Amino acid sequence: MSSSSVGPWSPVRWARNGTVRLAHDQWTEPSDGDPLLLVIGLGANRHWFPDGLCRMLAARGFAVARYDQRDGGESSRLPPTATGGPVSALLRGHGEAYTAEDMADDATAVMDALGWPSAHLLGVSLGGAVAQRVALRHPGRVRTLTTMAAVPGDASGLRAVRYVRLRTLAKFARLRFPDSPEGSIAAGVAVSRLLASPHRPFDEAAAREDATRNVDGGVHDRQAQSRQIGAQWHGRRIDAIARPTLVLHGADDPLIKPAAGQAIASRIPGARLVFLPGVGHELPPHSWETVTTEVRRLADGLPDGREQSAG
Repeated sequence: MSSSSVGPWSPVRWARNGTVRLAHDQWTEPSDGDPLLLVIGLGANRHWFPDGLCRMLAARGFAVARYDQRDGGESSRLPPTATGGPVSALLRGHGEAYTAEDMADDATAVMDALGWPSAHLLGVSLGGAVAQRVALRHPGRVRTLTTMAAVPGDASGLRAVRYVRLRTLAKFARLRFPDSPEGSIAAGVAVSRLLASPHRPFDEAAAREDATRNVDGGVHDRQAQSRQIGAQWHGRRIDAIARPTLVLHGADDPLIKPAAGQAIASRIPGARLVFLPGVGHELPPHSWETVTTEVRRLADGLPDGREQSAG
């Protein structure tokens, strides 16, 4: 899943939510389209969004921006908490560092820094859950909501675990890498392998090249991941989301079951579900045309496309 930044990105900028600083940047060619904020997943930095995908989104008329969530990338790291790791944080269903409301407010703080009164949201994995919560907590700031490879934003503890493939989760729990650039590169390759569709050959050389360009220690920072995954939602249920919604899910997702996408789409009024053939818990190049077409259709309020089968 790893990517890197070689495209025309602005210099890193900073938004603030209280004492938390949030690193973000914006695609600059062009930069005058419809605002679209990309929300990244657990532990990862914003550079995991492929430049090729961002280029296609810009070509379809979006002003694309992305940010590092708290405890990820260049954004603020919070103090350590007593935790046994991300798996136990997920099973425990509660955290101590901050709330899911705080993380939703981070997204609107970035929008404020960009000068965007509202934006389309595209969130992947944990970022998809965060985007759902932004649509609940700040509906006036959300033009449309696209959630991909995510669990329902109001699920926690055992209600969230039901959507997770425990065999893959166990493999994640066993990963151990040195706290060094070399360890981060090895972790990036290993995580990319785990998240890729099992029905496509895994290109290890490309994954290593990407991980070498984007050395992201967050993919094996168990403490930071535990704080993110332990952030609990106390607000309304996703049934109350009233923004135009698109649910994308890889048909071959080895981490989050397609049932999660089905659950989200069934509970958000008017939501459209599209399964992506040959896609795991990732954003591979062959999915970009469908993703960008569907996000543009949603933004334009066009009639629903044909729902694809998970097969």
